[in-house]
Amino acid sequence: MAAAAAVGRTKRAAVVVLGDIGRSPRMQYHSLSLANQAGMEVDIVATGGSDPHLSLRENPSIHIHEMKSVQLPGISKISGAMALLLKAAIQFIILVWYLCFKIPRPDVFVVQNPPSVPTLAAVKLASWLRGAKFIVDWHNFGYTLLGLSHGRSHIIVKIYFWFEKHFGQMADGAFCVTKAMQHELAQNWGIRATVLYDQSPDFFHPTSLTKKHGLFSRLGSSICSAMGNADCISVEKEVEDVNTTVFTSKINGHFFLKPNRPALVVSSTSWTPDEDFSILLEAALMYDRCVAATLGEEDSMDEGQLWIDIKNGKQFVFPRLLFIITGKGPDRKKYDEQIKRLKLRRVAFRTMWLASEDYPLLLGSADLGVSLHTSSSGLDLPMKVVDMFGCGLPVCAASFSCIEELVKVNRNGLLFSTSSELADELMMLFKGFPEECNALKSLKDGALSTGSSSKWETEWETCALPLVNQVIG
Repeated sequence: MAAAAAVGRTKRAAVVVLGDIGRSPRMQYHSLSLANQAGMEVDIVATGGSDPHLSLRENPSIHIHEMKSVQLPGISKISGAMALLLKAAIQFIILVWYLCFKIPRPDVFVVQNPPSVPTLAAVKLASWLRGAKFIVDWHNFGYTLLGLSHGRSHIIVKIYFWFEKHFGQMADGAFCVTKAMQHELAQNWGIRATVLYDQSPDFFHPTSLTKKHGLFSRLGSSICSAMGNADCISVEKEVEDVNTTVFTSKINGHFFLKPNRPALVVSSTSWTPDEDFSILLEAALMYDRCVAATLGEEDSMDEGQLWIDIKNGKQFVFPRLLFIITGKGPDRKKYDEQIKRLKLRRVAFRTMWLASEDYPLLLGSADLGVSLHTSSSGLDLPMKVVDMFGCGLPVCAASFSCIEELVKVNRNGLLFSTSSELADELMMLFKGFPEECNALKSLKDGALSTGSSSKWETEWETCALPLVNQVIG
């Protein structure tokens, strides 16, 4: 009878993220696939902060268990090392409590790495105590991220590396995000990992004109509010009008894109040291100055009159650019202050955090995506670019060792290494916008083809499901 009951029992998976599940899209997609494609009950153990996608929150097979984040500001001021050790010990106890007592016994734990400390040890202990299996999803290496602030030769980084490797080798299975990482894990870590490329789920796709108008109407106050002094976007709309936005108009029940609209450039970031946003700020400044020089404008010209001319429909060979930067993170305030000090004629910046349902709509409404991710290990790929391709959005991406596994130059995007290279790409792509920018249109077609050729559900069923079934056997 017991054996028969075990056979008939719905299998369970526990997805473990020592971080904000709302900012961990890959682990959200794992959870959806485990529930919808593997037919499992899924318990997500993560810290709170941002709401995950609506499809997770409404899925009856997915149960979210929020842990409180650990903050030790007082001890951090006395000793950073002591705070790190104490924080790791507290997190270990909280994790073990949740994994062993707060959730039903799972058949398999799927854990995000990094962070490695104390996550891998806590999950290993819980899997042993509960008779469950243990799969690590390698997004990057934790020790290389720690090395950004301490240096690779620091004793703390070396200890972290040993911990990450030791407990990573104890897993019953592993996923990783690139072939380059798979090779590194096999050659130098003794870990066999299955490559599971990031792919966008079905809700990432180009946005219809109707939904664009709705999105820009909802974001109207955020878009039209300058971060510092008035700029080329904030003067666009002075009165409330549900029939017009900065980008769209509704006339006789039909929606249109404005011919003199700004070009919309989107970037997403966690505002961390592995993304140098000063490159984007410098490129924007160069674009602004180069356009002025190309059009023969003097430094003393009246910006206010220029903005009024643009608002009244005057078009130029180079458009205004609106950069919308989405995300949360430690360096955001620093860059917000830098943006406020910029004096720009045809470029404006907005930083914001979007609801998970609005983010795909924004990508599907934009004209170009920018990725500044360079990877602490050089072995992972920016998921934001995958999402952009899912929405048919071409990308200018910072160049690093394995980025060409994702970005195909002159097909779905371009690569840059310096701010001047990025500025040149902006000048080239947006000349003649919106009608006569053939290079941009060609890249958009390539991005759309890339995004539609494979989706997360297909990739997961082909690469991940066999490993999950093999592990839980």
